[in-house]
Amino acid sequence: MPADRTALVISAHAADFVWRCAGAIALHADKGCDVTVLCLSFGERGESARLWKQDGMTLDRVKDVRRGEAEAAAEALGVHDLICLDLGDYPLDFRRANKEKIVDVIRKVQPAFMLTHSQYDPYNTDHMNTMQAVLECRMIAQAWGHNPGEKVLGAPQLYLFEPHQTEQMGWKPDTFLDITAVWSKKRAAIECMQGQHHLWDYYTRLAQQRANHFKRNSGGQSGGRDCLYAEAFQSVFPRTVDEL
Repeated sequence: MPADRTALVISAHAADFVWRCAGAIALHADKGCDVTVLCLSFGERGESARLWKQDGMTLDRVKDVRRGEAEAAAEALGVHDLICLDLGDYPLDFRRANKEKIVDVIRKVQPAFMLTHSQYDPYNTDHMNTMQAVLECRMIAQAWGHNPGEKVLGAPQLYLFEPHQTEQMGWKPDTFLDITAVWSKKRAAIECMQGQHHLWDYYTRLAQQRANHFKRNSGGQSGGRDCLYAEAFQSVFPRTVDEL
């Protein structure tokens, strides 16, 4: 892996990057890749029910707790830079000025690849709206006429990480990543998310299920590589390779 390789994760809410691609983050960080995580919001309204059930809770306190959880998780994973834009949630605010903030981060990072949400999510429209915004911002970051003089973006692959309740989303994985070597880091990051304790074991089981799919697709019983934990992704653009 080139010493200056970078990656960018764009997460709608403060915990999404942990559930869905913490293994990919930790694995690439261990390989020397500088991984930036961009959280568009703290999930303070829609994904913090456990916090809101506490007496005297306020919006600012919820944001502070969620920011602290995201920072702790990012540290556990070896994230190079955690950026929080605080664009609100339920719904996320994707006015033009906010999209340009995302473009600024994309151009600054110059990622070799990007990860974000699935294209469709009827249970949480913040997620699918994030994907559409990221796709648009990627395009803008490639435009020579946008803020002329800045370095334009190349053509990084955009991977869509696995949504919750996958069957309802029209999401189809085409890439499986073995995260066994960094599973302890992902689990540590998961346990930073105290506000969503109910998801800890769900995403542990999912990683084990995807490991089975990894083994099957790496050669199956006739020589497939062993794997205990994996993550799955759907690529948006065609991939060019020199060998299969």
